[in-house]
Amino acid sequence: MFNSILHIHSSPEIKDFMRRHRFTIIDCVAIAVVLIFGSVLFWQFKIFPRQDVAQQARMLELDETLALTSVALGLFSFSRLRAQRRETLLRRAAEAEARALALEDPLTGLPNRRQFDAALKAALGAPPSANAAHAVMMLDLNGFKKINDVHGHPVGDEALIQAANRLRRSVREGDLVARIGGDEFAIIAQHLNGPEAATNIALRIIESFAQPVMAGGREHRLGTGIGIALSPQDSDDPVALTRQADVALYLAKKQGVSALCFFEPEMDRRVREHDRLERDLRLAIGTPDIRPHYQPLIDLKTGRLLGFEALARWRHPELGEIEPSRFIPIAEHAGLIGDLTDSLLQSACCDAVTWPSGKLAFNLSPRELADATLGARILDILQSTGLPPHRLELEITESALVGDLEAAQRILGGLRQSGVRIALDDFGTGYSSLYHLRNFKLDTIKIDRSFIGAMASDQDSAAIVRALIGLGAGLGLTVIAEGVEDLEQHVWLQQEGCEQAQGFLFGHAVSALEAQELVEKMLVAEVPRAEPKSKRKALSMRGALMADDVRSQLL
Repeated sequence: MFNSILHIHSSPEIKDFMRRHRFTIIDCVAIAVVLIFGSVLFWQFKIFPRQDVAQQARMLELDETLALTSVALGLFSFSRLRAQRRETLLRRAAEAEARALALEDPLTGLPNRRQFDAALKAALGAPPSANAAHAVMMLDLNGFKKINDVHGHPVGDEALIQAANRLRRSVREGDLVARIGGDEFAIIAQHLNGPEAATNIALRIIESFAQPVMAGGREHRLGTGIGIALSPQDSDDPVALTRQADVALYLAKKQGVSALCFFEPEMDRRVREHDRLERDLRLAIGTPDIRPHYQPLIDLKTGRLLGFEALARWRHPELGEIEPSRFIPIAEHAGLIGDLTDSLLQSACCDAVTWPSGKLAFNLSPRELADATLGARILDILQSTGLPPHRLELEITESALVGDLEAAQRILGGLRQSGVRIALDDFGTGYSSLYHLRNFKLDTIKIDRSFIGAMASDQDSAAIVRALIGLGAGLGLTVIAEGVEDLEQHVWLQQEGCEQAQGFLFGHAVSALEAQELVEKMLVAEVPRAEPKSKRKALSMRGALMADDVRSQLL
């Protein structure tokens, strides 16, 4: 039974009840003790004596009872007042803590977004004097994501705390430093003497991150991009000023290192244009507005048309032709590159199926190599369109390989086993590692147009092109020269043994219908092999005639 009583008293329900009502229990016990003690006192010392001893022995008289009751009520009132005061103090402390939490970042102790907004509104309500300005700075840490991904969030939190301390030490007394969220911070600096003073603060911040931070027992390198907007020069509206600082931060971050950037109206125009193109691009993918065009690929030995390289073209209903260099990065940034690739490849394969022969070269974005479904998507498109895999040649840049060589080998290796050819595009401008040529299974290398264009005036460029042609021949790879634009380049490449070429000399990118017409002609005279130097002049004349013949049938 004793064990049962102990078990009851130790149950979680009893403990919770006693914890929640501990002050009431203490008050009741105290009052009971006082009543018992008072009763004994009145009885023993006869504080209110009576002549009838027998009656006094039987019961407490009314006046004694009233006295005890008064004492008990007094004690109870005092206890209630003390408890109420305690509850009031606790409530005030809780309200103060809630207000602090509502306006303060719990990790770094900096003001949060709510306090930043309120402080900015108050600052803009007190305009600076003439030739002075208030500055809003938006900051984003470079290298923080790597710390989180590699070492975990606790180490990342340590780095954030140290970054916040460095920001505090870098600004003036009275300037507000707030943590907006994640690794993004904001600063309000009031009454600055123009942009130079804002620049000085920003440079001190950048300098504060020159030394690595210690977190998790390791050194970590952090940098920061800073976007700055000034009031009243840029705006006197809190929302607009914050957005302008964000726009400037976006451009500062694009530099890839610690940098500062002031807002300019042209930035706003570019950002709005970017946003419009992104929205329009989402709607245009899969429609006739975005279609592949085809640039001819020529055999330098025979002059035959070997196939085409598919190039994306976007005809915007209002803006006209938009270059791939503008909308491809937007597609990559917005996560649309997969849909765009599938749509263009599907159209290009449907067009290529109508050609009697010839290969289709197609460029892959480096972002696509991070998608494990790329290989399956390409094979599905080949199967649905009926294009034989050996007629498709996928072009990738060397920087895409370096980004994730294992993923590239896994995806492109599987495609190559299925018969798809792989070409290394813009060779010579990236890492140009022989390791990749030796270990990565390739079929073709394409010499970048920058070397081809500089051959006539730069002996080093000519030597590089000659070496790349020899390297490709030694490894059994097809070598293609990009950007061939004049007859001299054509003759020189032919003499050095380059097999294939493309460029404006042979034709611009054309529509699917025009490409079909070129394929149907196919009656192209052969270009003779290059002769020794003594016969170069004659060769140039013959090459010129031959190239004109090629062009006449391609255009």
